[in-house]
Amino acid sequence: MVKLELRHFNATEETTTMANDSKTLGKVVQLDDRRIQDHLGELVRGTVEVTLNTMLDAEADALCGAQRYERSPDRVDTRAGSYERSLHTKAGEVTLKVPKLRRQTFETAIIERYRRREASIEESLIEMYLAGVSVRRVEDITEALWGTRVSSGTVSNLNKKVYQHIEAWRNRPIEGEYPYVYLDGIVLKRSWAGEIKNVSVLVAVGVGSDGYRRVLGVAEGHKEDKAGWSGFLSHLKQRGLTGVRLIVSDACLGLVESVGDYYPEADWQRCMVHFYRNVFSHVPSTKVKQVALMLKAIHAQESLEAATEKADRIVQELQRMKLTKAAELVDTAIHETLTYYKYPQTHWIRLRTNNPLERIMREIRRRTRVVGAFPDGNSALMLVAARLRHIAGTKWGTRRYLSMEALEKQSLEQKHFA
Repeated sequence: MVKLELRHFNATEETTTMANDSKTLGKVVQLDDRRIQDHLGELVRGTVEVTLNTMLDAEADALCGAQRYERSPDRVDTRAGSYERSLHTKAGEVTLKVPKLRRQTFETAIIERYRRREASIEESLIEMYLAGVSVRRVEDITEALWGTRVSSGTVSNLNKKVYQHIEAWRNRPIEGEYPYVYLDGIVLKRSWAGEIKNVSVLVAVGVGSDGYRRVLGVAEGHKEDKAGWSGFLSHLKQRGLTGVRLIVSDACLGLVESVGDYYPEADWQRCMVHFYRNVFSHVPSTKVKQVALMLKAIHAQESLEAATEKADRIVQELQRMKLTKAAELVDTAIHETLTYYKYPQTHWIRLRTNNPLERIMREIRRRTRVVGAFPDGNSALMLVAARLRHIAGTKWGTRRYLSMEALEKQSLEQKHFA
């Protein structure tokens, strides 16, 4: 019952202050909102439960060819009792009495919708988990959306299910050849013994001989050092990565040496954009734009010889500008950014930078930023891997990235003149 509390007051009492009058007036009519909601919720839930069970009975009668206890020559089956099944609805949890038949299996559209809804809820929970939503927040969201609070145990079980799927995907065999491979790493935070420490997740993306991009691998590296990269490249090779002709990456510590250990015949292209940033670190902010135009002029040349000559002139210009460290870096390392000239000209713009990875790494950073510090390295790895797996199934992985006919033609010509 809804209680209404009415209180009368004497308007002639002059001793009552305006504040007390306001307080008294505020209590003239009081509604117990919580009890009203509970009462209405129970009323709606009961109505939904009765309606659904009536529908189930009607479906059973149709399958039997007659109503319960009815004698009819059209009857083809009889009831064999029922079993109870819970169904989560927006009105709350209801109990269904699902009929059982003697000669046939009772199938209902209501149960099928229930199964589809279960799958929808599961997918939504996984999406929330991938987005870095806390378990407690997931419980609150599910109650608001579906009228039922999903337990932390359910969320935990779904997370385990995700882990199994992601691990299988991470360790799947690599089929086909990948002439171009892009490598990069992302540094995330993890909590360890009360302290926040860094954990690196290493990622490889390849362009296959069919011209499509694919995520080849993702692994925890602890640090972006030689041991981490060596272990990652070993993992890729064991899973079947072959046909690698060019590896594009930043000049990460230990990466170049590790590439030589596992893919000695592959060329290495230093990411042009990362190289520019390295040079800018030795340039005053007032001269960055000028130096950027100078560096871009090197990579705008039509041949390796022209680019090398241009680089020599740029080094001299940087020295005249008294940018000694920048000049030394360009002089000693610019050749590492010019490897792409060995490949078809139509591929140059795709090969001189790590952009195919940089874009998805930005998406990873955006997704992981909401998490803050991960409880461990494996959690960080799983979240990154899950997002990469999702991205791989979008247009990113289903659109052709490069036409590989030019590379095939170049390979045939090189074999002919060898």
